[in-house]
Amino acid sequence: PWDVPDGVRDKVLWLVTLPLCLVMFFTILDCRRERFAKLYPITFASSIIWIAIFTYLMVWWATVIGETIGIPDPVMGLTILAAGTSIPDAISSVIVARQGYGDMAVSSSIGSNVFDILVGLPIPWLIKTAIVSPGDTVEIESDGLLVSSITLFVMVFLVILSIHLNGWVLDHKLGTIMLVLYCIFVAESLMLEYNVFYEFNPC
Repeated sequence: PWDVPDGVRDKVLWLVTLPLCLVMFFTILDCRRERFAKLYPITFASSIIWIAIFTYLMVWWATVIGETIGIPDPVMGLTILAAGTSIPDAISSVIVARQGYGDMAVSSSIGSNVFDILVGLPIPWLIKTAIVSPGDTVEIESDGLLVSSITLFVMVFLVILSIHLNGWVLDHKLGTIMLVLYCIFVAESLMLEYNVFYEFNPC
């Protein structure tokens, strides 16, 4: 964080991100250095803690913004939160794809979603129902979740089919197809939440 970049824009960006970079510099050990090489578990644990803190703040702020301007929680989750949490996946996929590891890019996207569903969701529920409020339950307020889940399975099938029909090659055509499928999924999910097809979520 001590290296000041050249250029006005880069200097402004460096100045804005300097407080955060300093906090990371002093709280996360750089295991790339020889003296910290064996302390990589501490680096991993501290990184997870910071991710948890940032995630909590992001969800909190998104919830406040949604309540302020009247956007339902499921809609915020489908749009703002989904995009925010997927940016790291997108960046990592772009990096490995440019290095020629297209299979790793696709596998990373699928694996991260499986991890979110099988680990990211159950752990907070477990903490809530077993530690914070033993015997309590977590209510899912979106009645259109079943239809959204079925749509998700259909989208996964269409994604795999599109990759197969494209010869298992990642190119601009496949990217366009993926973007169109995502827009269809978001539009269908939003219409479900706003009771366009059926009154799934009565006010």
